[in-house]
Amino acid sequence: MKLNSEEWFTEVYPDDGCALSLELSEKLHEEQTAWQKLEVYQTTGFGRLMLLDGCIMLTSRDNFIYHEMMTHPVLCMHPAPENVLIIGGGDCGCLREVLKYPSIKHVHQVDLDERVTWASMKYFPELCESNNDPRAELSYTDGVAFIEQAESASYDIIIVDSTDPVGQARRLYTEEFYRACYTGLSDNGILVAQSESPLFHKDLILSMRSRMADAGFNDTATLFFPQCTYPSGWWSASVAFKADRPSNYRSVDIETKYYNNAIHQAAQAMPQFMQDTDK
Repeated sequence: MKLNSEEWFTEVYPDDGCALSLELSEKLHEEQTAWQKLEVYQTTGFGRLMLLDGCIMLTSRDNFIYHEMMTHPVLCMHPAPENVLIIGGGDCGCLREVLKYPSIKHVHQVDLDERVTWASMKYFPELCESNNDPRAELSYTDGVAFIEQAESASYDIIIVDSTDPVGQARRLYTEEFYRACYTGLSDNGILVAQSESPLFHKDLILSMRSRMADAGFNDTATLFFPQCTYPSGWWSASVAFKADRPSNYRSVDIETKYYNNAIHQAAQAMPQFMQDTDK
């Protein structure tokens, strides 16, 4: 079967000799924002699709896995999270998940591109259902500068829901950025950042954890989970603990579609070829 380029979107991963294609039925939106090219399509099998600079950001069908795994594990590891900072996350999916917890007092989401949130509100309204929660604060500015200027010990959890480490996003993968996050976290604070595909980007995960340690964090870990519309279909989030890594976690008692207590434990299991990340 030969794919018609007008009917299919294909994201090519040239370094790994593969690609992913989604069948399209309609273009819903296209614009060049101040920061990136933003597109939204209707697909035949995965609901709506958002692209940034030609790369898949999310689909209606599978985004819940990513958003739940970027939020619930660290929220359940922290003994009493109240104040959360989300850097990036303009689609507001992580914001929605964090605000499911009644104990949360304040969530500040800081994303560079307001148009991503606009598009999410229009085309993915289910992700934005908590945007008007009085505990939510949305700002559109540089997340790196924001955390560098934040008061020390301001946040219990920092979630870095970023794009791939290219362009402006490269700054979110540096030791200097992790050091600023360390300062901005409270004593039991936890940092979690998306860390790409274990299969394709093992070296990136290793470098992130090394830089987190060099920035002062006491321990690190990596969570593994499926994400079928991201490169290789296998994704990760890397976690840094300001104090000791907790041996216990609180059982989840909120509505989820993927995350549960068994997933929490299984996601921390280190594949054999990744064992040298466990330092």
